[in-house]
Amino acid sequence: MRTPRTRVRNPKTNVRLLALGCALGGLVQVCAFGGEGDDKPLTMEPVVVKEVKTHTLFMGADIAINLDKDLYPVRDVTGSSWVIDINHQDKVVSAKQAPLNLKVTPTLKLTEVSATIIGFRKQAAYSYENDPSVRLTQGLNRSEVTNTDLNSIARDQQARADTMANNALGGAAALAGADDQFSFNAEFFAAQMRYAELNSKTDTKTGIPLPIASPVQPTIISSGLGDVNLNVAHVSNVAAQSTAEAENGNEPTGRIATQGYDAMEIEFDISSSKPLHNPYIVTMTKFHPRNSKPGFVQNLIYARSLNPIYTQLSHVHFTEDGFPFDYDLVDFQVHIYDRGIEVATNLAANRVELTREEAFEYVMSEYIGTHAHSTLPAVPAMGNLPADLPAKLNSGKYDQTFFVSVSKDGLAKAAFSDAGCRNRIDDPYLKSVLDRIRFKPALADGRPVEGMAQLNLNKLTI
Repeated sequence: MRTPRTRVRNPKTNVRLLALGCALGGLVQVCAFGGEGDDKPLTMEPVVVKEVKTHTLFMGADIAINLDKDLYPVRDVTGSSWVIDINHQDKVVSAKQAPLNLKVTPTLKLTEVSATIIGFRKQAAYSYENDPSVRLTQGLNRSEVTNTDLNSIARDQQARADTMANNALGGAAALAGADDQFSFNAEFFAAQMRYAELNSKTDTKTGIPLPIASPVQPTIISSGLGDVNLNVAHVSNVAAQSTAEAENGNEPTGRIATQGYDAMEIEFDISSSKPLHNPYIVTMTKFHPRNSKPGFVQNLIYARSLNPIYTQLSHVHFTEDGFPFDYDLVDFQVHIYDRGIEVATNLAANRVELTREEAFEYVMSEYIGTHAHSTLPAVPAMGNLPADLPAKLNSGKYDQTFFVSVSKDGLAKAAFSDAGCRNRIDDPYLKSVLDRIRFKPALADGRPVEGMAQLNLNKLTI
C-alpha cells in the first residue's frame, strides 16, 4: 500500500511540526516536503529529545548498631565514632572502647542528591606504628638519646677522675665526689644502704647491725687515673640495644621491612551539586588474612567524618588501619552519607540514572508492592519545589495544613482548607507548588484509589 504524500505550501509549517515533535518528547521522525512539483519526500534525521535525569537508583547500605539487644540506625559520625539516636538524644558509640555489633543491610535506594568522586585511589599501606620511616626515626632517636647519655656519663666520670688524681689540688681533690648524688654509683650505693637497713643482722656481742651486701655488685674497672665503679651489665644492655636499633635501621634486610602492610590508604576528590553539610564516609572491606584457610574472608567497616562538600572539589586523604599483616583485598566499597541519609556517587553499585517520572514510577511500584493488602491515605512522595517557597514560608504564608485531593495516579487535583473538602482554595501559586509534588496514592486493599492527603509545606522534607 502506497503511503499518501502530504504537500506543505507554507514552509513555516515544518518549523511548527518540528517544535511539536520536540514538545512531545521521545523519538520523533519529521518529514519535510518540498514544493508542488516534488514527488519525492525529504526525510530528516530522527530527533531524540533527551529528558533530564534527576534521580539515581543505586545499591546502598543501611547501618545499625545492636546495643542492649535493640537496633539503632546510625545517624552521624563524629571523628571515627558512630552516632545513634536513643530517645531523641544523640549517643556517641566508639569502637575503641569495646567491639561493636554492626548490622549492615544492602538495599536499593533512590535519591535526588548525587556526589561525584574523581581520581579515586586505594592502596595497601602501613599503619603509623608499623611505618618503616616512623620506626626508623624512633629507633634513631632512641639511639641518639642513649649515645648522648653515655657520653655525658663518660665526660662526668672523666672530670671527676682528673680532679681526684690532681695532686696539686691537695685536700680539695677529696671533695671532687662530694656532689655525686645522681650518678649510677651514687644511686647504687644508696640502694645498697637501703637494702642493708631492711635486711641486716645484729652483732650478738655489740648489738650493732651488720650490713649485708646487695646480691648485685658493681665491677671494679681499673684505669690509669684511679678506680671508677661502673655497672658493666648496664653498659652491655645499652650496647645491645644500640646494636638492635642499628639492625632495625637497615631497612632492606632488617626487621622493619618484613612487618608487612597492615592498613589502606584512601585518596580522592569529591563534589556535590547540592551542599552536604554533615557528610561522612563509610568503607566496607572484605579481605583474606595471610596464612588463613583458602576462601576464608573477614570484613572491616571503617567510618570517618568529612568536611562539608560543595560544588567545588574537596580533597580527601586518610589511612585506615586495623588490617592484619599482608592481607589480600577481596572487595572494597565506598558509601557517602549526609546526616544519616546515603548519597549516590558515581562509584555506587548498580547505579541507574532516572528521570523524575521514571523515579516516581519506581516509587509507586515499590509502594504498591510492599502494601499488597493495605488500606492507606495518600501521602507526599517526591517533588521539585520552587526556589522562592522558603522565603514565603518564612514570611508566614502557606503555613497552615492543606487538604489535597489526590488521583489514583498520585497527582494533586485541588487544595482545600478543611478535611471535608468543602472550602476549595483558588491560589495560582499554591497550585503551581502542588503541580510539582507527586503523591503516593491512597490504597484500598492494596489498590490505588482517589483519596485525600494532608500537606504542611513547613514540614515537607522532600
